[in-house]
Amino acid sequence: MGFDATRTLAALAKADLTYERPGATRDGTLPAGYDHLDREVPIGHGREAFERAAEGLLGWEMHRGAGLKVVAGAGRAAPDVVVILRPGVGPLRMTVPCRVVYVVDTDDRQGFAYGTLPGHPERGEEAFVVRMTGDGDVLLHIRAFSRPATLMARAGGPLTRLTQRYITDRCIQSLRRLAQ
Repeated sequence: MGFDATRTLAALAKADLTYERPGATRDGTLPAGYDHLDREVPIGHGREAFERAAEGLLGWEMHRGAGLKVVAGAGRAAPDVVVILRPGVGPLRMTVPCRVVYVVDTDDRQGFAYGTLPGHPERGEEAFVVRMTGDGDVLLHIRAFSRPATLMARAGGPLTRLTQRYITDRCIQSLRRLAQ
């Protein structure tokens, strides 16, 4: 039996997040007991680059450009939208469900954070925010906390962390291309 996107999205819309402290990536200290990621990198320069990057991020294109299949309950990130990321190929494709927990929407900052749902190999939250400095530099800030939720993720140990870093690097490269 194959992946039924409509049924899966509907079921996940009713599911609880699999971690405590939704929104913790927005401000304050990331929760203890998780691995943390806090990375800010340049991706472009100027208002047009900022707008292209923001649109690519909020419209799921950054994820697609990173090689992830995206199944989302809406064409743009918005609070409570469920998104299923599907890394891998063929029968090795995983199902990685998340829900958008908040959106950032100001003149010089655009982005969102999503949290893990049942079936995700990890528990935690990840935020992606594009910002433009007063000098016109466009930066991508990724902030996350996570820990293994499945036996497979726990068994992967350091390999699981390397895979996460690899996907993060692919997302950065993708958004750089989109900003150009």
